[in-house]
Amino acid sequence: MGDGTAVGFVGLGNMGVPMASAVAAGGWRVLGYDSSPAARGNAAAAGVEIVDELDDVTAVDTLVVVLPNSDIVEAVLVDGGVIDRMRPGTAIIDMGSSEPSRTRQLVASAGARDIAFLDAPVSGGVLAARAATLAIMVGGDPDVVETRRPLLETMGKVRHVGGPGSGHALKALNNLMSAAHLVVSSEAIVAGKRFGLDPAVIIDVVNASSGRSGSTDLKWPRFILPETFDSGFSLRLMVKDAAIALGLIDATGTPSRASSAIVAAWADAAGDLPADADHTEIARWVESLATAPPAAG
Repeated sequence: MGDGTAVGFVGLGNMGVPMASAVAAGGWRVLGYDSSPAARGNAAAAGVEIVDELDDVTAVDTLVVVLPNSDIVEAVLVDGGVIDRMRPGTAIIDMGSSEPSRTRQLVASAGARDIAFLDAPVSGGVLAARAATLAIMVGGDPDVVETRRPLLETMGKVRHVGGPGSGHALKALNNLMSAAHLVVSSEAIVAGKRFGLDPAVIIDVVNASSGRSGSTDLKWPRFILPETFDSGFSLRLMVKDAAIALGLIDATGTPSRASSAIVAAWADAAGDLPADADHTEIARWVESLATAPPAAG
C-alpha cells in the first residue's frame, strides 16, 4: 500500500492511464497531467485525479513521466522547468522509451538539485499495463530503486538492470528484437499463406516449435489474424525504439548487418502506412508488397 504521499504522472496516453490507475489502486494519491484535454478526460474516467497545470504535479514525492521520446521528456523536465521546481530529496522516474545517453544527462541535471532520477521503461503493452503485470526494467542508483520499488511494483514486476540509462538501453534492445520477430514472422506467415497454408495453423504449429516468439504467441493471434491491429503501440514508436537500439549497437562496435536491415524495413513501413498506424500493421504492409500470384490449390 502507498503511504499517502502524492505521486505525479505526466503523460496519460494508452500506457500512462492504466499505469496511473494501478498506482492509485495500490493506495497512492495520483495527480495526473497531460497537455491533451482528451487524454485528461480518459484518465479522469479511469479514476485519476487530474490537474490542469504542469506546475501542479511538481509538489510530489515522486514524479512519473510516460512520454514518447527524449525530446518531449526534456521539453517537460528541462524547458518546462519541472526539475527546477521539484523539491530536493524527491525523485523522477522516466517510464517511457528514451535515449540512454540523454537520460544520463538528465540524471546529472536532476542530481545537481538533489533530485533522484530513475529510468524504468516497461514491456508488455497495454494489456499488461491494464493487468498491472508489466515487465519494468530499472536503471539507476540501487538505493533509490529500493525506495521506489513498492510504487513500481503496483504496475508490474521490477528488475534493477544497472546504472543510469541501463533501463532505457535494455528497453531499446528488447524492442529491436521484438521488431525483428514481428517483421520476419510476417514475411514467413504471408509466404505460407500464399503457398496455401492456413495462417492460424501456421501460428499453432510454430507456437509449439522453435520459431515461437512474442509475436507469434500474442500479436498474431490477438491483433493480426482478427485484423483489428489495435495493440495500442504505434508503428512509429517501434521505429524510434529500434533506431535507438541500432545506435547503441553501432556505438559499441557490434556488427549490425541484420539489425540495420530490420530498422530499414520498419522505416519503409512507416513511410507507407498512416501516421497513426499500429505497429502490428507491419504484417499488412508485408502482405501488400507481395508480387507473385498466390499458389493455386
